[in-house]
Amino acid sequence: MQKINEIISEIKRLEAELTQEIQKKEKEFYYKISGRKVYFEDAARQYQKTLVIKLHTYLLEAPLLNILTAPIIWSCLVPAIFLDLVLSLYHAVCFPVYGIPKVRRSDYIVIDRHSLSYLNLIEKINCVYCGYFNGLIAYVQEIAARTEQYWCPIKHASKTGSLHSRYGHFFAYGDADSYREGIEKIRRDFEDIQ
Repeated sequence: MQKINEIISEIKRLEAELTQEIQKKEKEFYYKISGRKVYFEDAARQYQKTLVIKLHTYLLEAPLLNILTAPIIWSCLVPAIFLDLVLSLYHAVCFPVYGIPKVRRSDYIVIDRHSLSYLNLIEKINCVYCGYFNGLIAYVQEIAARTEQYWCPIKHASKTGSLHSRYGHFFAYGDADSYREGIEKIRRDFEDIQ
């Protein structure tokens, strides 16, 4: 368990380092972030506008299969919105009952690429969709991770495709004694969440 916690700590440290490296791009591309809003310097914004691909050119040059499959991609929005509504209701009602800290939606669903001046209208709409959809999936995963920590904090015996943020708090598969002795403590172990 000690080694697992060390690896998780190292992953968190690397994620923080990655965030710092990404933020260095503010200077390189002449923008500043204030709250959730991004501000480009005027010269940078004017230059970006020269790189916009006109809509008719964008559509004429788009591969036919991309155009034909676009409705399938966009059809996923309906179940995503339904998932968002149902999960938000669950989150609002059940987390306070269980004593689980709420997940800040704005930490996961970030929609800001539509303000990039070098994108045309279709690209901006697509970026809003991707920002919402991928953010929603991350938001759902965090809500599910905290729920799993409360109800079933046991690691899997088999390898999983990815590990969520709470997995390091879980009991080893098959460790019945630790589970019975520590389940109530683990259910309340959210002190690392700000």
